[in-house]
Parts: sequence; structure tokens; C-alpha cells
Amino acid sequence: MMSGGYTSIDNQKVSGSVPVDSGLQTFPPSGVQGKISGGTLPPSDADDSFSRPAGGSSSGSDEPQASGWLHKFTVAAYKPYFDVDTTDVLDRLKESLYPFRGTFTEKTATNPDLYGPFWICTTLIFVAASIGTFVTYVAHKLRDKEWNYDINLVTWSAGVFYGYVTVVPLVLYVILKYFSAPSGLVQLFCLYGYSLFIFIPALCLSVVPLEIFRWIIAAVAGFMSATFVALNLKAHITSAGERWVLIVAGIFLLQLGLAVVLKLYLFTVSV
Repeated sequence: MMSGGYTSIDNQKVSGSVPVDSGLQTFPPSGVQGKISGGTLPPSDADDSFSRPAGGSSSGSDEPQASGWLHKFTVAAYKPYFDVDTTDVLDRLKESLYPFRGTFTEKTATNPDLYGPFWICTTLIFVAASIGTFVTYVAHKLRDKEWNYDINLVTWSAGVFYGYVTVVPLVLYVILKYFSAPSGLVQLFCLYGYSLFIFIPALCLSVVPLEIFRWIIAAVAGFMSATFVALNLKAHITSAGERWVLIVAGIFLLQLGLAVVLKLYLFTVSV
């Protein structure tokens, strides 16, 4: 009987058949894919929108894709310019505080952002209005004079900062295109936006009630901002021919002019 049982098992081995009631199962189950099999898919709610290349789109996206000039009026057209995190913004802010390096445009060439410039301008408006109001209030109280809040300080600051980082890059874009040294428009917005960051601490230091100190602060901030913009555009503008010196000098002086305007209207307290 033992030999018969052995012969039966041996026949099953040779034939490769498995008894129906053997209780053996395939492992892993065919309908389950785990980490070992390498077939795991991300959860259905995983957001990969910020991991796509700039301007790219997912094939499974349900968002309608506009074509031609209509694409400029969609959120997706401007989404890549806000695809930065806190580390990127902080690195670019630090870079703006070292104007003599002239490497800002190289580091942001592949990923210029508009988030930083918007944040900087908005912060400048808030700081200019709050610091200017506080300094004026203290100056009036020290001389026992009546003080009234000037709402025009907010609207004036908004017009100056938002207007400057919008109009100047647009004009410079046209000029560089005319001299056959075109630069990316968003890259210019990014450069000019970050160039204004130095004025945030400068405005905070303007609370010191010394006129000569305020002039020094405005001059240092203006010089650093102007140098930052001029040196970062110098390497690019040299391709415009012999007139590149005039263009760089104009950029530098225009940025200094902004510092003078800020000193006269924001750093100066009149009672």
C-alpha cells in the first residue's frame, strides 16, 4: 500500500497536476499588486501637478486645454511661474542681498517665478504704509500737533511698486528686442521684483528720527538694488553691441531714481 501511495504522488509530480483539494493558492494573488511586485500605483487622489515640467500637462487631466492666444487667459498658462517652494524663494531673496555676484539670472533662467515679486511688492506696500504712518504719528505727537491718517500713502505705494515692476520690465523688454538682445519677459519681471526686496529692511530702519541716517539708508538700498539689476543684465546686454554701456547705465540710474523717489515720499517726515 505504501508503494502504491508513493507511485500516486510521483505521478502527480511528473504530470505537474495539483489536486483540487490540496488547498494550495497562487502567491501573491493575481488581483493584488504590492511593493514587491513593483506594480503599485499612487492613490487616486495623489496630486502630481507640481511635479510636472513647466508647461507640461498630464495625459489624464480633465482640464480643458485652450490653444493659441486663448491659452494666455487660462490659469494653467501662469501656473508654472508660481511653481516654487519656500526654499526657492528664500534662496532668491538671499541672492538679491549679494548684488555683486551677478548670478541671479543664471540660477533662475529655467524657472523664473512671479510669486516672489508679487509677495515683495505687496509686503512693501504694507510696510511703507504702516512704517510711514507710525513715524508720522510719533513726529506729530512729539511736537504736540494734531495728526490725521493719510490714506493716500497706501494707494501711492501700491501705484509705485506695482507700476514699477510692471512698466519698467515691459519697456526694457521692448528696448532689448529692438537691439537684438531679447530677454524673457517673465525673467525681467522676476529680476526687478526681487531687486526691491532690499527696500523692506530699509523702510523698517527709517523709523530712526535722523534725516542724515535716512539718506544713508536710502542711498545704500538704492545702490545695492541698482547694482543687482545692472550686473545681472550686463552679461546679456553685451550682445547688443557698443550701446550696451548706455543701456546698463540707464538701468542703474533708473533704479537709483526709484530710491530717491522713495526717500522723498516715504523716508521723509514733514510735520
